[in-house]
Amino acid sequence: MARRATAVSLACLLAAGPTLPPQPALVAQPVCVKPKPGRRSADAPRSPEPRSLGPNLVSDMLADLGRRLRGSTPPDVVTVPTRVHVLTDGVRRASDQAAREQIDTLNAAYSGRYGGVDTGVRFRLDEISVEQNTGWFIDPVGNETAMKQALRSGGPETLNLYLAQLSEAFLGFSTYPYLYDSAPVLDGVVIDWRTLPGGSLGDYDRGFTGVHEIGHWLGLFHTFDNGCDDPGDGIADTAPEARPTEGCPTTKDTCPDAGDDPMHNFMDYADDQCMREFTSGQATRMREAWAAYRTPRSSAALRIPAGVATVFPMSAIPTHARLPRSGGK
Repeated sequence: MARRATAVSLACLLAAGPTLPPQPALVAQPVCVKPKPGRRSADAPRSPEPRSLGPNLVSDMLADLGRRLRGSTPPDVVTVPTRVHVLTDGVRRASDQAAREQIDTLNAAYSGRYGGVDTGVRFRLDEISVEQNTGWFIDPVGNETAMKQALRSGGPETLNLYLAQLSEAFLGFSTYPYLYDSAPVLDGVVIDWRTLPGGSLGDYDRGFTGVHEIGHWLGLFHTFDNGCDDPGDGIADTAPEARPTEGCPTTKDTCPDAGDDPMHNFMDYADDQCMREFTSGQATRMREAWAAYRTPRSSAALRIPAGVATVFPMSAIPTHARLPRSGGK
C-alpha cells in the first residue's frame, strides 16, 4: 500500500474504502483490521483483507514481469541471503534458536519437504541481530519507516526479516518485489515472533506465517485474489477460489468448474496445520520474479528515475497481511 511515514493512518483509510489521491511510491503493506469483539486472534480464523488485488493490478504486474524477463533465463536455484532482526522490549523477544528454526522451516517448506514441489529457493542465514526498542517491538507498523531505515541492510536480493509483536489484528506483513525500486528502504517482511516454530499463537505456531509472507516477498499473490475471476493469482496451476480458507476444512470448492480450492497452499489463509505446499507454477513465478527484480544487476538496470511514475498507481496498491481468524475455531 502506498503511504508516507504515517503508515497506519493511510492503511486505515484504505481499509475504510475511500479512494486516495496518488501518494509517494512507498509500498510496504500493513493492514488496519480488528478481530471481532471478544475473540483472541489465536482463536479466530483469518479474515479476507479489506482490499484485494484487483484484476487490472495483477495483470499490470504480470505484464511488467514479462517485459523485464525478455532475453533472460530465470535461475533453477535461488539462494536468499537472510538477515533476521529480533526486536525486543527488554523482556519479550524471539530466541536465537527460534530464529534459526524459522530458517529451517523456510528451507523445508520451499524444498517441498511438507508436500508440493521443490521450488528451488533456499535461505541462507547471514546474521541475527537484536535491537532493544520498545516502540518498534510493540508497534512495527507505526514505526516501520524509522525501524527499517535504522536496521535494513543489503540490496534487493537480501531478505530482511523483522521479528516483533504485532497487534491482534494480523500476524505479519510483506512488500512485493514488483515495487522494490519505488521504496528500497521499506523492502522486507515483518512477522509476529509468536508465530515462529513452537510459538504461543495456537493455530499459527509452525512458522508458516513466515513461509506465507516471504512468498509475497518472492512475488506470489494469494490463491484467492480476484476470487473466481481472471486473472486470479496469475498462476495457472492454482485453482481459483472465491474466498480464503478458514481453519482446516476437510474439503472446499468455491468456484464452479475449477476443481477443489488450493486450501493446503502456503498462499491461502488456512491454519498452519493445514498448510503444506507450493505448486510448480508458483515455483517458476518466484524464480522469475527473482531474475526480474531481486538480483542486484536487474534492480540497478531497471531503477525508476526520480520523477518518473511507476506503472502501478500507488493509491491502488492493496493492503496486505496474513490475518488471524475473526470467528471461533
